[in-house]
Amino acid sequence: MLKIDNSLLEEVGLGGLPDSEKNSFLKHIYETLEMRVGVRLADQMTNQQLDEFEQYFEAKDDAGAFQWLETNFPNYKDIVQQEFDKLKAEITQTAPQILAASQAHATQAVPPQPQQPAAFPAPAASSPVPPAPSNDDQSFGTTTPPQSPYPTQQPPAGPTPTY
Repeated sequence: MLKIDNSLLEEVGLGGLPDSEKNSFLKHIYETLEMRVGVRLADQMTNQQLDEFEQYFEAKDDAGAFQWLETNFPNYKDIVQQEFDKLKAEITQTAPQILAASQAHATQAVPPQPQQPAAFPAPAASSPVPPAPSNDDQSFGTTTPPQSPYPTQQPPAGPTPTY
């Protein structure tokens, strides 16, 4: 079982991130992993398989989607683990730069912002994957957290398989 939580941030060298940035970064890790696994699985699917999987996706049938993956791609959990391990290695390698960027942002003079909760896009209603983990003990405060210094990639067209 993969855990995308504060202990992962500690493991990859990002335990020193400000609390206000940790949840945002965990969400980024989750979404990046989801996208990478989806790309790898989609590359292995035939058009018919993509159509079949898309039916579960559109029906918001998580159980059916997972069952379909287990039947058609019994190694999908291995792919998830491989991509998770790669992502962890990349983050570990860039952790010093991520922390430095976070600290540089924190030391910049920031003009006062109106008191508004941070806005994050809601998970897609048709996503067959549960939402990214959250830590209910922490809030994002009243300012928008900085952009993650970790590069993002655009998701592929079509359904994103889950794990």
